[in-house]
Amino acid sequence: QLQDGSSAPPVFAPSRQLDYECEVGFFIGHGNALGAPVPIAEAEDHLFGVCLVNDWSARDIQRWEYQPLGPFLAKSFATTISPWAVTMDALEPFRVARYRRPEGDPAPLPYLDCEADRERGGIALIVEVWFSTAKMRAQRTPPVRLSRAGFEQMYWTPAQLLTHHASNGCNLRPGDLLASGTVSGPEKDSRGCLLELTSRGTEPIQLPDGESRKFLEDGDEVILRGYAERPSARRIGLGECRGTLVR
Repeated sequence: QLQDGSSAPPVFAPSRQLDYECEVGFFIGHGNALGAPVPIAEAEDHLFGVCLVNDWSARDIQRWEYQPLGPFLAKSFATTISPWAVTMDALEPFRVARYRRPEGDPAPLPYLDCEADRERGGIALIVEVWFSTAKMRAQRTPPVRLSRAGFEQMYWTPAQLLTHHASNGCNLRPGDLLASGTVSGPEKDSRGCLLELTSRGTEPIQLPDGESRKFLEDGDEVILRGYAERPSARRIGLGECRGTLVR
């Protein structure tokens, strides 16, 4: 269901505001028993590796249904991930201090805070969104980069995500996947979804061939790319997370 206007009744129809969300996913290595929370100091022992995640979202459906139900059909129809996992061990050279919150923001509650997470809870990953339309591909125009963001700027660390998820006793199992949420930075060209890039569709992006986009259209291809890079370490790629809209 979606709603065309603030006072119009809802209708049952295809989404007109389809979007991507550039995220990083974390695979669970070994889980926890039902009813057994995971202390944050032990959370990373449960993480096996990472991948790229595109959490496709229908924004108009999401806007209507999230009150009072929360996102449901707007997000349940598709998720795309990259073809392999990069282990947490391989990313060890790229560990950094967790994001320093702006002054005045509340500190994490004690169950989401420990010295190890403060000092090395972040991961210096770069994630990019590349985009092409059917017309661009027909004209052999290469994909254009829409955004580039650093994962180390994320508000919550992977350990905090896992600990909070399991804090009510939820049992995580090997192979479960936790996604980070949209990876966005403070600059406009670091915003990881069209909802943010176009300011909710009010500022369309302009493409090299003269086309524009507020949200995705049939034939559009979204390519997520990610990598870790540092002068003292070998560059590690996360592969590509690729998807094309078809009717």
